[in-house]
Amino acid sequence: MTKKVLVLCTGNSCRSIIAEALINSEFDGKVKAYSSGVSASGKVNPNAKKVLQSKKIWNDDYHSKVLEEVMPISFDLVITVCENASQNCPVFPSNTQLIHIGFEDPYGQSYEAFELCFEQIKNRLLPLVKSIFE
Repeated sequence: MTKKVLVLCTGNSCRSIIAEALINSEFDGKVKAYSSGVSASGKVNPNAKKVLQSKKIWNDDYHSKVLEEVMPISFDLVITVCENASQNCPVFPSNTQLIHIGFEDPYGQSYEAFELCFEQIKNRLLPLVKSIFE
């Protein structure tokens, strides 16, 4: 049975999109990731898209989503990747595990900051997700 994960951030334009793509590329369909923003920006940051394209894990279905778009989905795990999302996370059913692992926002920085963010999410978040679902 596929586990469902929601990665929650403020704008859903950088970190949560990168995490969504990384999780979806890593677990051979055993884990399906979604992302959303507590105040979704409505667009994916071009540098986030570029870094995902460079790693060959971009999917044209990735887009900035408001919470209402994903709330009907029953998640096994919700991950907040910024402090604002952690503090403003909506209530999920009691059997939904909620964790926080923060990453610096690369928004407004150089492309290299997005590459660094990608590597940090890959090296810190993916092992955590793996350990939770093993």
